[in-house]
Parts: sequence; C-alpha cells; structure tokens
Amino acid sequence: MGNEIKVIRKGEYKTSTWSGGTTTQLYIYPEESQYNKRNFLFRISSAKVEVEESVFTHLPGINREIMIIDGELELEHEGHHNTKLSRFDKDRFSGDWTTRSYGKVTDFNLMMNNGCDGSLEHIEIKRRSRKNNKLYKDEKCDKVANVLYCVNGSVVIELEENTVLYEGDLFVFITDTNINKDSISIFNGSNEDSNIIISRVYF
Repeated sequence: MGNEIKVIRKGEYKTSTWSGGTTTQLYIYPEESQYNKRNFLFRISSAKVEVEESVFTHLPGINREIMIIDGELELEHEGHHNTKLSRFDKDRFSGDWTTRSYGKVTDFNLMMNNGCDGSLEHIEIKRRSRKNNKLYKDEKCDKVANVLYCVNGSVVIELEENTVLYEGDLFVFITDTNINKDSISIFNGSNEDSNIIISRVYF
C-alpha cells in the first residue's frame, strides 16, 4: 500500500450546530463514514462552546481526547475524574461517561471508535525555524495516520512535495506502520510563531 496524502483547506469544512454552539468536522476516516451512524474509525473536529454549562453527547464505545485552542474549560466526568484545561491542555475520556463542561471555549476533538487508538499533541514552531516531527510506529497495527492542523500562522510540510498550510488548514498523512521514513519536516518561514495540533491514530 502507498502513502495517502490529503490537504483540506479551511473553506472546505462543514459546520453544524449543537445545543452548546457549533461544531466543525475537519476529517473523518474512512472518508465515506457518517458521524450520525457512528461507523467511522476516527473523527477529528473543532467545536465552539458558546454556553457556560453543557453536557457532552453520549457516545458509547468511542474514546475521546480533547484539547483547548482558546479559553478555559472545566470538565466533570461523573464517577471518574475532574479537570481544568487551558490553552493546549488536553484530557482523555470515554464517550460512555456522563461529562459536563463549564466555560466558553474553542476546542479540538479526536474521537476513536473500536479498533483504533491515538492521541493529540501540540507543537510550537518558532518563526524562521524548522522542526522535525517524529513518525511514531506501532507494530500491533497496520496503519498510522498523522493529521496536522494549523492553529495559526503558516508552515510548510516537507514530505514528498512541499505543502503550505495556512491557519485552519489540515494535512492528512496515512501510511503503513512499516514505513522507512522516521519524521516529517515542518518549516515556518514567516515572521510569526505557528502552533500545530497533531492527531496520531493507529488502526
């Protein structure tokens, strides 16, 4: 199998409303999956929480990881743990849990269905600098997805061909776990520091 590379620009996303604000689906895999049918392996989204208190959608069988892009959020997982999150802090929990949130934020979400696992990572790339991002491997899985979301600024992804990501753009790189390449080079040639959120998913 060859590598799968895809770039999704900010204007291509679909945004919908929910009880606490709006949510934007950034990527779903397989791409023909439908969120409402819960037939995806993993889903990446960003939500704006516009009310002070809300209850998360009940998602049985789905593991979740959430990271804050803007604002502060307090999460109460009934019968489990509570946490307070600021910018780029993250929390992992089960969609089976009853979860209440307090605070108006913009967040970043990774949902993982049965059959896959993964995590979120934030990296900052200073202006006029380059960072090599390690490609993690897991011999227990067949494939790994590295999905890079540009929170602000602009960067160049140096992989096979150079790809420029601007604020709100997404870069999807799916490959076999036995890939020989060890890292992706990310270059920030602008005069502004850039922040990237990386979703890594193994399946």
